[in-house]
Amino acid sequence: MPDQSKLIPKPLSERINSKITRLPRLVWWRRLVRWLVSWLSKFLVAVCVRLETDGLENLPKEGPAIIVGNHLGDADFIIGLAISPTHIIEVLTKSELYEFPILGKILDLYGVIWVHRGQPDRKALRSALQALERGRIIALAPEGRESLAGALEEGTGGAAYLAIKSSVPIIPVTITGTENDIVYGNLKRFRRTTVSLKVGLSFYLQSTSDLRESVRDGTMKIMKSLANQLPYSYRGDYS
Repeated sequence: MPDQSKLIPKPLSERINSKITRLPRLVWWRRLVRWLVSWLSKFLVAVCVRLETDGLENLPKEGPAIIVGNHLGDADFIIGLAISPTHIIEVLTKSELYEFPILGKILDLYGVIWVHRGQPDRKALRSALQALERGRIIALAPEGRESLAGALEEGTGGAAYLAIKSSVPIIPVTITGTENDIVYGNLKRFRRTTVSLKVGLSFYLQSTSDLRESVRDGTMKIMKSLANQLPYSYRGDYS
């Protein structure tokens, strides 16, 4: 069977709503929402997941920094919130979720940076760079979507661009066992899913006079750092 990730192009946001994209203000009520969502995530993970972790001490408690991770399923976001040691992590999230009646509202109250995928979303990039300038942490999945193959797909250049422009460290985070068919299948049977999460050591990207080449080389370095933390079967394009 051919690899579906090779046959289906990266997502392209059809509806552009630039008004929703901005850097969330850390007002008191948003801090409260983030605290509540964090504790709800911890509860859900404790009930539904058997989480095995390695390298949590590598997660920064303050920024600026960029966290990059592979993306296998819906549970990735909840687990990420559960293990996060700080409320200043800004998550880049696909704009399509804004249209979901309940989930979209929760995410907007929490405060995410909405991204229009496959588009030259300069407003999202500016918001992310502004967050880094203010000492916050950015989290994103450089694959640009939930993996269709259950393994690493070709990386996009957003993470490398942000790291090069801001000169901040990158922290690779990898996860296995969160594929939707596994997690939801176990939930139907009232079983906990075993999930492994690893946080690697931080690193920096080098910039040259050719920004495009730097972003291309930086993206490869990011994706290889993720691949090196994953079992061979999860390395996909970077095996």
